[in-house]
Amino acid sequence: MKKILILSTAMFGLASVAAQAESVTVLSWGGAYEKSQVEAYNKPFTAATGIDVNMEAADNPGTPIKAQVEANNVSIDVADVEKSDAVRLCDEGLLEPIDPDTDLAAAPDGTPASKDFIDGALTDCAVANIVWSTVMAYNTDKVKGTPTTIADFFDTKKFPGKRGLRKSAKATMEMALMADGVPAADVYKVLSTPEGVDRAFKKLDTIKNDIVWWDAGAQPPQLLADGEVVMTTAYNGRIFNAQVAENQPFKIVWDGQVLDFDLFVIPKGAPHMKEAKEYLKFATSTQQLADQAKWISYGPARKSSAPLVGLYQDGKTEMGPEMPTAEANMKNALVNDFEFWADHDTELSERFNAWLAG
Repeated sequence: MKKILILSTAMFGLASVAAQAESVTVLSWGGAYEKSQVEAYNKPFTAATGIDVNMEAADNPGTPIKAQVEANNVSIDVADVEKSDAVRLCDEGLLEPIDPDTDLAAAPDGTPASKDFIDGALTDCAVANIVWSTVMAYNTDKVKGTPTTIADFFDTKKFPGKRGLRKSAKATMEMALMADGVPAADVYKVLSTPEGVDRAFKKLDTIKNDIVWWDAGAQPPQLLADGEVVMTTAYNGRIFNAQVAENQPFKIVWDGQVLDFDLFVIPKGAPHMKEAKEYLKFATSTQQLADQAKWISYGPARKSSAPLVGLYQDGKTEMGPEMPTAEANMKNALVNDFEFWADHDTELSERFNAWLAG
């Protein structure tokens, strides 16, 4: 006879489950970010429901999701994707719709999810868990002087050495324009013109011979640690983890950061749809999003989570000032325009790849 584990999970509206028979597969980005999800979401979810969580990683989870759904061979139940990918995949009919007030948990005070998530965190097919940013960072042991602006990243005369850049048009082109003097508020207006695109590539040309390209989020800290580059763009949480958990001599420059969301989606045809929806409801609840911020410096996407963010898991590092959304870090920040990238990703990526090959 199959053993059934019944636990009280009324807070999340979770049904009793067959402990040994059910599982959910979550596709994310690996590294320190994945660890934060395992600790804050997966372990408590399994303890509360008996449902096992299998984690898989990809350099960009949006890519295999599209391929799997179009091939009608879906093995992923929940995926963590960038917002531009969430919007595009939803528009293409590849994702399950999400109703925040029926599919997501209310705040502890009863505020419905639709009113508790920060602006931009909810779409028709996705719910954000974190606010993160692409920043520039440098190795203080390898750089003479103190870089303070995104323009310094492109100044190889003042700060000699190799630069690390993500092999992607996203964020790279925005940073190039800000380094060239375009105010953050005008970046997408400029980038929407042929002249603006040319301007971004002209700026990238100035350091093209000094660039070491990276694809996965774990690479930039390693490039800095190995001395292969002296500066790099990177996900802010990866640099924080290297600084605090690994005692690396790295420094983040917040000027010119590009803010973005990561969102959970459920692919059409997910093999464990019921469990996927239970996981989504649990993982995006107030306490779980606050708990993730104890493991990595990405801001929770719920308003009710912010007051619950405390110390890093070392018990001494205040996480508030380490968030990309901290007031001191937002002086020259750009919020990624997901609609722009949903509309222009293909053409700009093709131009970017041609520039790489040229």
